[in-house]
Amino acid sequence: MGKYFGTDGFRGEANVVLTVEHAFKVGRFLGWYYGQEHKARIVIGKDTRRSSYMFEDALSAGLTASGADVYLLHVTTTPSVSYVVRTEDFDCGIMISASHNPFYDNGIKVINAQGRKLEAEVEEKIEAYIDGEFGEIPYATRERIGRTIDYSAGRNRYIGHLISVATRSFKDKRVGLDCSNGSASTIAKSVFDALGAKTYVINSEPDGTNINRNCGSTHIEQLQAYVKEKDLDVAFAYDGDADRCLAVDENGNLVDGDMILYVCGKYLKEEGRLNGDTIVTTIMSNLGLYKACDKVGLKYEKTAVGDKYVSENMTENNYSLGGEQSGHIIFSKYATTGDGILTSLLVMEVMLEKKQSLAKLTEEIKIYPQLLKNVRVADKKAARENPAVVKAIEQVTKELGDDGRILVRESGTEPVIRVMVEAATDEICAKYVKQVIDVICAEGLIVID
Repeated sequence: MGKYFGTDGFRGEANVVLTVEHAFKVGRFLGWYYGQEHKARIVIGKDTRRSSYMFEDALSAGLTASGADVYLLHVTTTPSVSYVVRTEDFDCGIMISASHNPFYDNGIKVINAQGRKLEAEVEEKIEAYIDGEFGEIPYATRERIGRTIDYSAGRNRYIGHLISVATRSFKDKRVGLDCSNGSASTIAKSVFDALGAKTYVINSEPDGTNINRNCGSTHIEQLQAYVKEKDLDVAFAYDGDADRCLAVDENGNLVDGDMILYVCGKYLKEEGRLNGDTIVTTIMSNLGLYKACDKVGLKYEKTAVGDKYVSENMTENNYSLGGEQSGHIIFSKYATTGDGILTSLLVMEVMLEKKQSLAKLTEEIKIYPQLLKNVRVADKKAARENPAVVKAIEQVTKELGDDGRILVRESGTEPVIRVMVEAATDEICAKYVKQVIDVICAEGLIVID
């Protein structure tokens, strides 16, 4: 990861970590970089945060000042930007969003012409320009100055693409949607309505400050209660920029990303549409997922945490399906990035084609209790490689055997060690997490705030 760009773009509190000056310089560089041999065409989308409008203006100013033409999708989802970029011959796309973070945070995600995350080497050049280490970039003048163009038509084409993915009508299905007061608010209901569902929507009235606030995929409890209240067949929750999706079955039970991977992976394998009969997961996926996969002959690969690594593995091996426990699911036939609304449509396909409820489809997978605790340390690497800590982890691994697992890893963004245990009961998880943290503490590795 770079100085400004992490695994999911340049993100931080608006006008504190990520400022309008940063956005202007990102725009200046991208407009120049992609416009060296032709007039650059760059598309921008944003979520509903108060600061997204400010950053849209700053990026547009920087881009047009460097000579690029800017196409504005306005409030839309991250996957819609990816779709428009790769299908309509844009040089790159920019999504203004901090995903599931609070409203006061924001981010700049740059998407390349293939609809994937921007290459690290280009991000490094942007960072060098921001820090004044790249040299001056000329301003465009006269007729070479760029334009901003309303491009809501691009968002409408994306909606048409989503509708075309469905294989059956959703007629008479009672479907709940939690739009997280974010990007899905402009798209999700119209898609489900067009497919004939009886659509019930909550948290679809953004005011610039309520995105992700006690709603959406990070606060699923509200949707679980809503399913029971309205007697719904199924429901889906998205995050702020709608690249994630979690589901709730007809009984109000959570169906997380691991369970969605199992349901869709098993179905695609049965249909002969799962390349290599393999799904791609991260090391944080639940042990219960792997045990369920083993029973039905569903193969799996494990990557580092982050949809970036899932996507890279899928691309390298031509796999069809991959994702994270958080609900960031990639279906490579239809998209190059996680797409929450697309995921919900494909879960609906499995339910309709199998003629089974979501509760029935998930009953074969037993999700193990999981406990994750973060420990703030002075030196992540030293703490992770401390001999006493390593010995404690080995001991827990031995005692858990095949009935659980422990994962201790360094945070990619904070001075933190993450200790996670999965086991048959919450009590066992708590016991072993405490056992390892006690050793970290006894070794004097913890920082006391």
